[in-house]
Amino acid sequence: MTQVSNHLIGAAMLGLALTSGTTALAATSGTVAFLMPDQASTRYEQHDFPGFKAEMTKLCPDCKVLYQNANADASQQQQQFNSVIAQGAKVIVLDPVDSTAAASLVHMAQSQGIKVIAYDRPVPSTPADYYVSFDNEQIGKAIAQSLVQHLKESGVSTSKGGVLEVNGSPTDAAAGLIKKGIHEGLAGSGYKTLAEYDTPEWAPPKAQQWVSGQITRFRTQIVGVVAANDGTAGGTIAAFKAAGVNPVPPVTGNDATLAGLQLVIAGDQYNTILKPSEIVAGAAAKVAVGFLSGQAPKGETTLFKTPTQLFQPAVITTKNLKAEVVDKGITSAKELCTGRYAEGCKKLGIGN
Repeated sequence: MTQVSNHLIGAAMLGLALTSGTTALAATSGTVAFLMPDQASTRYEQHDFPGFKAEMTKLCPDCKVLYQNANADASQQQQQFNSVIAQGAKVIVLDPVDSTAAASLVHMAQSQGIKVIAYDRPVPSTPADYYVSFDNEQIGKAIAQSLVQHLKESGVSTSKGGVLEVNGSPTDAAAGLIKKGIHEGLAGSGYKTLAEYDTPEWAPPKAQQWVSGQITRFRTQIVGVVAANDGTAGGTIAAFKAAGVNPVPPVTGNDATLAGLQLVIAGDQYNTILKPSEIVAGAAAKVAVGFLSGQAPKGETTLFKTPTQLFQPAVITTKNLKAEVVDKGITSAKELCTGRYAEGCKKLGIGN
């Protein structure tokens, strides 16, 4: 495991605790909007919004929370943004579909005295009022370094071939940070990048289609794949299986989705990134309540000229999945060990 693996959730929880003092304030009411970008990843419906709602309920029981998901449509997100302003939102937590197009939304809100918290994905071209996220560049670096270490421990020669790189959406600034981190993680490893692809809308079918073409092109030269999230990893793995490649080369992931964790258990996916969205969602809620109380929370650092709080991710492989995911109650054995994954769970000592 890489050093990043040791920055486990305790570090993230510590960071959350450190910020709580800035926002344990006297806001008694107000309207806050929580605008998420897409449904290609299940995290927004299952983790981010529930985590945000729970923390808002705790900190400001009389606050009204508006939730919208743009389903990867920047125009729809603009309409939703306008709608929540019309409904009286004083703070908007925005995970943008298109990080560049989101600049105009930030300007519009700020001109009306509305605070904007960039969430997960930054808005590089204009300063939001706050940015809260897991460290996306570190995520990319961590998954790439973890893959490189695994290849070397497995005795895969750097002269045998190289890796494919399946990046996230070209309109997502967070995907750009992950991509930068992947490049850093692969640099100096000796494994060349055969080809790379920016996956529109993070769509797994588009990742699968591109990887299928690369399998035809490179076949046995592909020693591994750095996929930027579990969705693109799943598409990648499906492409190899459809092509009859067995075993599938090691594939990285990110988000520790149920499907991604199950693929790790099955041995189809090498790693993923554990970053419980509830942690970042809770931090965003604390910042929102701070703004409602008339006090601007301070960032731990500054990115894109915006006060920023970043949480550290944890790399998950079969070596620590039980200890870090199941034993800590993040995902249950009952959820993970269904159908064909029961055998893998048994090998890892995971029982339901």
